[in-house]
Order: sequence, then structure tokens, then C-alpha cells
Amino acid sequence: MDAVTDLDHHGDAELAPGLVDLAVNVRAGTPPPWLRAVLHEALDDAAGYPDARPARAAVAAAHGRPVDEVLLTAGAAEAFTLLARALRPRRAVVVHPSFTEPEAALRAAGHPVERLLLEPPGYLLREVQEDADLVVLGNPTNPTSVLHPVDAVAALARPGRVLLVDEAFADTVPGEPASLAGRRDLPGLLVVRSLTKTWGLAGLRVGYAFGPADLVAALAAQQPHWPVSTPALAALVACTTPAARAEAGAAARALTGDREALLAALPPAVEVVGTPRSSFVLLRVPDGARVRAALRDRGWAVRRGDTFPGLSPDHLRVAVRDPATSVAFAADLAAILDPALPVTPAFRDLPRIPEEIR
Repeated sequence: MDAVTDLDHHGDAELAPGLVDLAVNVRAGTPPPWLRAVLHEALDDAAGYPDARPARAAVAAAHGRPVDEVLLTAGAAEAFTLLARALRPRRAVVVHPSFTEPEAALRAAGHPVERLLLEPPGYLLREVQEDADLVVLGNPTNPTSVLHPVDAVAALARPGRVLLVDEAFADTVPGEPASLAGRRDLPGLLVVRSLTKTWGLAGLRVGYAFGPADLVAALAAQQPHWPVSTPALAALVACTTPAARAEAGAAARALTGDREALLAALPPAVEVVGTPRSSFVLLRVPDGARVRAALRDRGWAVRRGDTFPGLSPDHLRVAVRDPATSVAFAADLAAILDPALPVTPAFRDLPRIPEEIR
């Protein structure tokens, strides 16, 4: 797969009025009412410049890190741009298939990038080039939903190398068993996190990263003053409380059951890629481009797979929703794959993307 892959294509580009959103991996029904109240209250403080100190301290305390090892960012994606600006890697390796923003940021900054393509059917992590001084991977990985073993990821860290682990979906896995967010003993480890997926804050742009203090300082030097807004800082404080983290854990456990319901409903002609562990599944279907277009005609937005390095037009990424939505989706997918089957009437009552969204 060459560098002309459309690295700038993301799930939100699949959305259109009237479609049921299975393309974006933000948890449905969020932000919850208590978080909406926090954000509304934060607007009263918007006249003043943002003070990041309380939020930085809250994130540090929640993950057991010193404050100087915490970087607050305008969405997790900003961390990739900051890293690309701060470093001059000799050999940057991005593990794919994965979220494309890190590679896009590196290329935009003028760095050559090598791709380590993981292999089907499991897309399991394998050895990285020994002389790579920057390695980037996601865990769990978008779009495969594979959770790499924590020891395998930790083994990639070594002196003279920056290891960036994108953990934007870490809190979708109960107990976060593969998270490295609390590890301070691994040289050059930078862990990037986000509030986007679990708390429904994609539009707020709020994320953070952990790493050695000198690396965090180098990234912070690339930021403008006041990079994170007052409402985003309020969300960081609110979402790192024990109560909020317990709620996130409960959501992750519920997600496990919802994902199993989706997998159980899929028709036999659909291949589930790897072992999904996050809030989405990667599917492979025959004649995928036609199937995706037919799903749109029936009212479903799913994420195309061919813009991820290493995948093909036959790959579709599908967000996990409630079982009723998944059953209705699976029925329409089955009817597309076998035209003799009828359209499910249950689909007609599902929530759609509002007509006012353009």
C-alpha cells in the first residue's frame, strides 16, 4: 500500500442527514446530563483565559503520574501534530492498519514514514525494525478493534526510541488491561488518551498525553498559549473523578454485551476480522464497495476500510450500538448479500442523523 492512501478520510465523512450512524465510534447517548451541566456551567467562566492547572493536576492524580509528565491537548489528534513538530526521527515506523492521523501529521511535517503492515486474519503485533527511533501504534487499534497484549507493546520501548501508543479507545475495554498510562519505567513512552469516545465530546476537542517530563515539555513548546478551552478543561476535571471513571467502567462492561449481540446477528457471509475488543468491529464482505453503497441506500452509514493502509474496499468498520440497532443493521446487511431476503421493518424506527446536520 503506497503513500497515496487517503489519510485524511475519517468516519464523520460518511455521515449524511437521515442515516443511522455506524461510522463514528463515539458512544451513543452522550454526553450524559451531568456532564452537559458541567459544560454549561463552564461557559460562565469563558470570558477569562483558560487555567489548565486544575485539570492537569486532576488527570495526573487519576493516573498516578507527576504533573510534569502530563500534557493536555486540544483533542488526542493534536498530540500527533505536536510530536511531528518536536521530533526529528531518523526512522519513523507506523504500525498499520491503524488510525491515520499520526502518519498524516508526520508526513505534513516532512518526515519520511515507513509502514509496518500487520497481517490478517488476526492483525497481531509483530517485531518492529530494531533501528526505528519512533514507533507509533494504537491499542486497542482503530480500525481492527484488536487489543495487543500489554507485554508485547511494552517490549517495543527502548532507550533512543519514542514509542507513541494511541490509547484513545483504552477505556472501552473493561479494566483497561493493556493500558500503559501508568508506566513510568519504559523509556521514551508517550501514551495519548481522549475523552471523545466514551463521553461524546468529539466537538469539544479534549485529550491528554503521558510521557517523560522532557518529552512532554518539548511537545508543550510547540503549542500556542491556552491550547485547551475552558469547557474542555472542565470536562477533564469532571471525567477523571472516581464517580466518572466508575461510570466509564460500567459503560465498557455494557459495551461488551452489545458487541456480542452485533457479532451474533451478523449473517454467515460476513467475516469478522480479528478478535474485536473495542467499540467497533471490522468486517470483510464480498464486493464491499457495492455493499457499502447499498447500506447507504437503506439508511446506514458505515466506515469504509480502504483508506486504512493494509485494508481493502471489502473492509467495513461498524460501530457497536444497542442490540436492537445491531439486529436491524444485520438484517439489512443480510438482505443486501442475499437479495431474496426482505428489508427489516424494525429499521424504520431507529434514530437517524438529524436533517439539520449538514
